[in-house]
Amino acid sequence: MVQGPPVHPEAKSEDAAKEGEPAAKKPKIEDGVTEAAKVGTVSAVPGAGVVAGKVDEGNKQKLITVGKESAMEAELRAAKARATIPLEVRMKEFRDMLVEKDVSAFSTWEKELHKIVFDSRYLLLTSKERKQVFEKYVKERAEEERREKRNKMRERKEDFKRLLESAGLTSKSTFSDFAQRYGKDERFKNIEKMRERETMFNDFIQDLRKQEREERLSQREKMKKEFLELLKEQKTLDKHSRWSDVKKMFGEDPRYKGVDSSSQREEWFKDYISKLSSHGDDDESKEREKQERIEASIREREKEVQRTLSTHLRERDKEREQHKHDEAVQHFNALLTDLVRNPDSSWREVKRTLRKDHRWDLVESLEREEREKLFSEHLDHLNKKKKEKYRELLNETSTITLSSTWKEVKKLVREDPRYTKFSSSERKCEKEFKEYLKDKMAAAKSDFRELLKETKMITYKSKKQIEESEQHLQDIQKVLENDKRYLVLACIPEERKKLLMAYIEDLDRRGPPPPPTASEPTRRSNK
Repeated sequence: MVQGPPVHPEAKSEDAAKEGEPAAKKPKIEDGVTEAAKVGTVSAVPGAGVVAGKVDEGNKQKLITVGKESAMEAELRAAKARATIPLEVRMKEFRDMLVEKDVSAFSTWEKELHKIVFDSRYLLLTSKERKQVFEKYVKERAEEERREKRNKMRERKEDFKRLLESAGLTSKSTFSDFAQRYGKDERFKNIEKMRERETMFNDFIQDLRKQEREERLSQREKMKKEFLELLKEQKTLDKHSRWSDVKKMFGEDPRYKGVDSSSQREEWFKDYISKLSSHGDDDESKEREKQERIEASIREREKEVQRTLSTHLRERDKEREQHKHDEAVQHFNALLTDLVRNPDSSWREVKRTLRKDHRWDLVESLEREEREKLFSEHLDHLNKKKKEKYRELLNETSTITLSSTWKEVKKLVREDPRYTKFSSSERKCEKEFKEYLKDKMAAAKSDFRELLKETKMITYKSKKQIEESEQHLQDIQKVLENDKRYLVLACIPEERKKLLMAYIEDLDRRGPPPPPTASEPTRRSNK
C-alpha cells in the first residue's frame, strides 16, 4: 500500500522561505528521470516503489509526486556512486548491460530506451555519457554483425560447394534436376537466392567440364604414346610399309584397340613412317612432309578448340544475357517501388514519370510487353496489400456479424486510415465489405458442416427418429447451441436448419457405416 506522498522539495523550500530561512538548493536531476518518465507510468522510474496500473483521477497527482521524488532519490544515489566508481568501470558495466538486454545495433536510442531504463546500471552514467557509450556500442556491434553475416555466408557457400561435390554431378547435369533432388537439404536452402545457387552450380559444372576436357586430352596423349611404342617394337617397318598390311599385325593388341578412331590410327602411323623415312629424303621432301604434319596438327587442334569453345561461348553468352535481363528486371521493380504507390495509376501516366528517372536507361533493354507486365504485377501487389489491410480492419472490428449492414459498419471504420487508403470511393469500400461478408458466410457454413460431423448424436438413424418424434430434432439443436459455430449462423435460422436436415438426409441415404473389422480379411490376405 502506497503511503502518503513525501513533501516535494519545492514545497520544503517555500516553507523555509516563509520562516525566514534560506531556501534549500534543488538537487540536479539527470535526464534519466525524464527519459524514464517517457517510457511509461511512474513505476517506470527505477526505485519509484509504485505499482504500475490504472489509478483514479483523485490519486493520480499524488502518484506522480511520489514517483518524481523517488526518481530524484534514485538519481542522487546514482550521483554518489558515479563519484566513487571510475568512469571506465561504469562505462564497461553500462555496455555489458546493452549486450545483456540485446539492444539492437540498427535501432535508435529512443526505441531501445525501454529495454534498459529499468536496470540499475542505467544511472551509472550521465545522459551525455550514456549517449556516447550507446553510439559507440551501436557502431561496433553493427560492424560485428556485418562481419558475422559475411562469415556465415562464406560458410554457407562452402557447405553448398561440399554438397555439389558429394552429389555425384556430371558435365551433363542440370540445375533443375539438382534443385529437385536436393531442394530440401539445409545446405541448399541456406543459399537464399535461387539465382546465386544456379550461378554456383554453373561454375561447378564449368570446372567439371574443364577437368573432363583435360582428362580427355591427357588420355589421348597417353593412347598416342602407347600406340607409337607399339609401332617402334615392329623392327620391319620402313618408308614402304602400308597401313592396310601393317594393321593386321596389331588386331589383338590393347594399345591398338585403345585408339577408337581407325582414321586416327592411320594418321599416327603415317606420321611415324614419315619420320622413319625423313633421313633418306631430300630437303624439299622433308620440308613438305613437315609442313603437312604442321598443317594436319593445326587443323586437328583447331577442330578441337572450335568444338570446345563453341559450346563454352554459347553458354557464356546465354548466361551473360540472362544476367543482364535479371538486372534490368530488378532495376525496373525498384523504379516501380520508389515511384508508383497509387494502385489506380495507369501505364500511360506512369511511363512519363519513369522516363524522367536516371535509372530508366538501365531498363530500356526490356521489351515493352514485359515492362507493362511487371507494372501490372506491381499494381496487383499494391491492390492485394491494400485489400489485406482493409480486411484486417474489418476483422479487428469485433462488432461486425454476418448480418451487419454497410451503413452500420461504415460508421465504425470510416475514421481508420486503412479505410481511407483502400479507396476514396465509398462504392468500392461497400463492394469489398460485401465480398468480405460473403467469404465469412461461406467459412461459417463450412465450420457448421464440420460441427455436424463432430456431433456424435447425429447418426444415420436420426432422420427416422425425427419423423417419429420432433423431440429428437430439438435435442440435437440443444446440443448444437453449445457451440459458437451454430450460434454464428443465428442470422439465417432457416438456412441453418436446411443445412442440418440436408446433412441428416445424406447420412440416411448412405446408411450405417461399415464395421471396424470389415478390412480384417484384406489385412490377413496381405500377410
